[in-house]
Parts: sequence; structure tokens; C-alpha cells
Amino acid sequence: MVMLSSLEVIETSGISRATLHNYVALGLLPKPIIRNPDDSSNTRARQLGYFPPDAIDRIERIKLMKKEGLTMADIFRHMSREGFEASPTQTTATPRFERERDSRSADSAVSRSTAAPMAETGSLRLTIDKLPYPAYMLNYNLELAWYNEEARVSLLGDFDRLPADTKERYVLDFFSRGVYGKSVENFEAFRQLHKQLGRERSPDTMNVGSRESDKAARSITEWPLCLRSPDGENEHYRVYTSYFREGILVVFTDDVDSHQGLLGLLERRDDVIRNLLKKRLPVLTDVAVIVADLQNSVRICSELPPEEYFELINQIWATMEPIFRSYYGTHGKHVGDGLVYYFFPQPDSNYIYNALRCANQIREAMRKISKEWQLRKNWVNDLYLNTGINEGQEWLGIFHIETKVEFTVLGDTINHAARLSDIARHGSMWATKNLMAKLTPEERKTVRFGVKRQNREEHEVFVHASYSRVSELVDLNSPRHEKLRDIAALAVTEIVEIA
Repeated sequence: MVMLSSLEVIETSGISRATLHNYVALGLLPKPIIRNPDDSSNTRARQLGYFPPDAIDRIERIKLMKKEGLTMADIFRHMSREGFEASPTQTTATPRFERERDSRSADSAVSRSTAAPMAETGSLRLTIDKLPYPAYMLNYNLELAWYNEEARVSLLGDFDRLPADTKERYVLDFFSRGVYGKSVENFEAFRQLHKQLGRERSPDTMNVGSRESDKAARSITEWPLCLRSPDGENEHYRVYTSYFREGILVVFTDDVDSHQGLLGLLERRDDVIRNLLKKRLPVLTDVAVIVADLQNSVRICSELPPEEYFELINQIWATMEPIFRSYYGTHGKHVGDGLVYYFFPQPDSNYIYNALRCANQIREAMRKISKEWQLRKNWVNDLYLNTGINEGQEWLGIFHIETKVEFTVLGDTINHAARLSDIARHGSMWATKNLMAKLTPEERKTVRFGVKRQNREEHEVFVHASYSRVSELVDLNSPRHEKLRDIAALAVTEIVEIA
């Protein structure tokens, strides 16, 4: 049997890609067979979907029934009895009495229509891998982090792959190149939707690991959207969004029936974000990094029983996690008793300033923990987190095993931040000149920073708003500082306080 490519179906029937995908999702057309196109197809696509020849006849029948005023639910109820093998040639209207009879059996038909696009997995165990609707994930700058095939071909311009740089992934740019985006009316509707999505972020939705059902419910929102296809049809979508600390999952469904299977999927938040992050390709992005190490950790470990030492480390992590989250930090890999957190560009705040304010707040929190343990153990030890802060453009990727997903940044940015935490002593914070230069003048005025130097009388004085090379701060010939030689020429400064 000669199969028709999706391109041939679209050109012959005059429908849009989005309409074609909706018909498949609703079960009105069979799922296409995906394979490489032949040489005669005249397309750059690596793969195409292929349909049986009777797909054209079914589409014409759907068009005729829509003109007669039938809803998509009515059309599904009528055509679902026929299966996909027949090749009907007659396009007669459905008699009114038959439509009324179909309407009376709506309860049983609706359950079939809801389950139809989820036949492989069952409506209650829908997965991201088998989501039959256009879907994609955005960061909070509305840049694409993940998409499925349905979204690529029907909404986002049918591109080959995402650019490596996040700045080139703005979702509206992709939409403007798609079949819908050439309409000013469609573009404005799409823009307004995404503008509203960015406003919905709240601290409650940032807590990925939350087990509270009310927070999960608030993090799922529903939006109506109407787009006009190139053939003049109004296509109504129901857009579901789910908010995570890592971004926003957006799913475009038909506006026909309930989507309990989809809602059940979105409520399994940990599973959803874990699966999405596993599919996320490495991306080149701006990032600020905080690396904080516990000073004298070897001595503290020797002075405490093992259970109390681990209690201390867990207390530090548990105390700092909400602080990092409040400044939109993303945790990296914990190494021993240290902390690593990443800060990415945000639509409503400066990610670099967020990192500085966060570091300043965790220093204050650490002073409270230190006093608590001094009273508890009756010792004179002060507990310090020594902090290095740096920024740059690096590759962000994911390390994952079956049950755990972990962000990691590759490159000198994190390595230099780790080296600065080695320089820091007694809970001090050190940052690079490059990072400070990217603050706004207003932000920089709130930061007291500088370097201690010796004057002519060899007294140590603090020189405000100054920098120094690492080689001028430590003796690089000392075995203790040997690993700092690779940043000897790096200009750095100490962050004393932030107003």
C-alpha cells in the first residue's frame, strides 16, 4: 500500500500541521509511521510521518461534519466506530437523529475519547515520553530547554535542533517562524500567553520536592488559547502549565474533553521533572557559581562523634537550602562538607546580584549555627563557611542515574570559584573582578568590597572598591597554595557586606 507523507497529507487536504496532530491526538487519524523520507520528498526533515491513503478521505469527512456544526467530540463519537482500515468515499452528512442518538450515549463515548490518545500507556499512567500533545519546557527567561516532536513540527517552526546558546532559544522567535507565527493575531495571542506564564512564578512553585498537595495544585494552571490556522479555521487549545524550580512545562491540548490522564501526570512532579531533566541536552549559558567549604573540617570531624558531625553537616545543608532557593539557586554536586550552587539569568532580577546576596545571607545563617554549637558543646570553635563566587559562560549539563538527577557546570568558572574558597578564611567571601563589573551601578553601591593592603608604616588597611591579583595575596611558592598558581593573575576582591 502506498503511504502518504505528512507533507502530502497537509498539501492535499489544506489543513495545518497543528490540525493534523490534533486529529491524531484525538484518535480521528491513526498514528503515523515514522521513517526516513525518500529522495523525491523534497524536504530537509530527517524523518517524516506516513499515513494510509484513506487519511485524506477521513479529513474531508471531518471538514464536512465541522461545517454542519458538529463538535469535535461528536465527530469522534461518530468516526471512532469505523476504525482505520476502511477507506470511505462518501462524504454524506450525519443524519440529525443519529447525532441525537450519539449525544445520548455521550457518557460512554467520552471515556473512549479521553483514552484514545493514550492507548499505549493508559490514561492514568501517561508519561512524558508518550505525551500525544505539543509540549515544551522553558526556563524563566522563556527560553526553550526541551520540546517534543509534536511541538517542534506544529508550533515551533519545524527546526532541526536547538542552538547551544540559551540566548538563541527564545520561544517567541521559534513560534514566529512556524505555521501559526506568520499571523500577527496569532503571534500576539501567543506572546500574551507566555507573558502571563512568566508572572505566575511564586516561591511555592520553586519547591520541586514538595509533597504538599495544595502546592502541587497551585503549580498547575490552565489557559485558553485560540489560534487561526492558515486555512482560516479557529483552533482552540487548552494550555496546561506546570511550574518547577528549573522552569515551566507547557502542554497544548485539544479543547474538547477532560484530560485527567495529563493532570495525573503533572501531579507526579518528581517523576516529571526527573524525566525532563534526563532529556535536557547540554547548553551554553551564563552562570554565577557559589562554592562554600567548611573551614577546619578535618579538625571538627576529629573532635565530634561521627553521628554529631553528620548532624552538623546536615543542619548546614538544611539551613542553607531555603536561602539558596529564595534567590533562585540550583544545587550542584555536594562534595564532602562543601556546597555548590548555580545561579542562572532570571527575567525579574540580576542573577549575579542574587548570588552575592545569597552568599551574604548564608554567612549570617552560619554565625547562628556556630553560636548554637558553641553553647551545645561548650567549645570555643567558630564554624565558618569560606566562600568563592565567580561568573562566566559555561556548559550546563545533567548527570543522572535511575533515581537521581544532578546539575553540573563544566569549565573554569566553577574551578576558579573553588580556588577562591581556598583563599577565603574565617567565613570571608571572595569574588572576581569580572563578576563585580557585571553589577549595575546601583547594585554595586550596596556592596562594600575591597582588599586589605599594607601602608608605608606596614599597617594593614582596608582599601574600599579595590582589587588585587591572587599572586599578591598569597605565597604561591608555599605547598599549601600550589593549586592557586593557575589563577595567579586573576583579579579578585573581598565582599565585606551587602546593605
